[in-house]
Amino acid sequence: MQHEAIPEIQAATTLEALQTVKTKYVGKSGLVTRELGTLGKLPPEERKTRGAEINAVRQAIQEALDTRETTLKREALDAQLASEAIDVTLPGLPLPAGGLHPINRVYDDLTGIYERLGYTVVEGPEVEDEHHNFEALNVPWYHPARDLQDTFWLEDGRLLRTHTSPMQIRYMVDHEPDLKIVVRGKVYRYEATDATHESMFHQLEGLVVGDHINMADLKGTIAEMARGLYGPGAKVRFQPSYYPFVEPGADFAVYWDNPRGESKWLELGGCGMVHPNVFKAVDDLREAQGKDGQWVRSKSYDTFGPIGPRIVPASEIGDPHNLKIEARLNGKTMQTSNTNQLIFNIPYLVSYISQRVTLEAGDVITTGTPHGVGLFYKPPIFMKDGDVIEVEIENIGILKNTVVAEK
Repeated sequence: MQHEAIPEIQAATTLEALQTVKTKYVGKSGLVTRELGTLGKLPPEERKTRGAEINAVRQAIQEALDTRETTLKREALDAQLASEAIDVTLPGLPLPAGGLHPINRVYDDLTGIYERLGYTVVEGPEVEDEHHNFEALNVPWYHPARDLQDTFWLEDGRLLRTHTSPMQIRYMVDHEPDLKIVVRGKVYRYEATDATHESMFHQLEGLVVGDHINMADLKGTIAEMARGLYGPGAKVRFQPSYYPFVEPGADFAVYWDNPRGESKWLELGGCGMVHPNVFKAVDDLREAQGKDGQWVRSKSYDTFGPIGPRIVPASEIGDPHNLKIEARLNGKTMQTSNTNQLIFNIPYLVSYISQRVTLEAGDVITTGTPHGVGLFYKPPIFMKDGDVIEVEIENIGILKNTVVAEK
């Protein structure tokens, strides 16, 4: 029986044909099963031997069935994979390519022009406080320009910025001149929407701070921007205008060759020289935040900046660049130095300062402080109520004061 079954199993080419052979031999009514059923009729001494023979045949047939079943399943899977295979070397289905929004494309063109001119591109917060958005830009609460810029207010008193100019203030507070930046970003105004107005739009503005910067630099920069954006034939026109944060101020327009044949002047924005009040606001913020690097403010509060004890004629001083200076707290020397340690001599200081302000008789020039400031002691030393502070300058005298706590 085994010799008949094995060839039939090997000849089965499908799982269905293999199942037929399996049923024929080891099914409930199969040949092997029937042989097992005849064991009960045999004498006991033959039953054991015959049972072992039949079980060996059954096991051999079952192993052959399992092996062939595994082979047929693998062949079926290989055939399925072959029929469903994908040629990964073929190009995929083409997808539509996206592109940058026109606003971003113009932004990239503009910032690229300014970067080639040496500008740094910066961005600032869209949620601003009222001081940076208005007061610091010379637009106080009573200024009529505030009526032209009604904006979106938040419950905490902040607002959505109405222009990108607040970033000028923030950048100047954190950085020292020389400065060349362009600020890009969205701005918001409470306006009715029509063909030329929107409650949210985009701005790009530049800021240059440095020695000898003038209106000619501004006009040249805008002209270069126009040629870079509209082509070498672009022309720029400036017309006087008013903006509270610049003086003088102007509007500028570009004449460009429209490919549709409608060449015309296109108004692009406003410009001007930064108003002195804006610089003053920046100085105030730097001073309030301790970013000006100066000690003058702590020496100029009421009752805290005494000068004396007397005026001494120059003939009694001798060489002003070789005078010993000493500060003592409760008799202990805290600071000691000499005027020969000045970085700049007195004539240079007078000459330099006179280029910016008018010096008059009696004006005092603060030049700094020697090493030994109590703040930098470890631990720091601060004056307290009842302390006695003395400052002595050679050939001038001693200024002595007792510290009194503020009431």
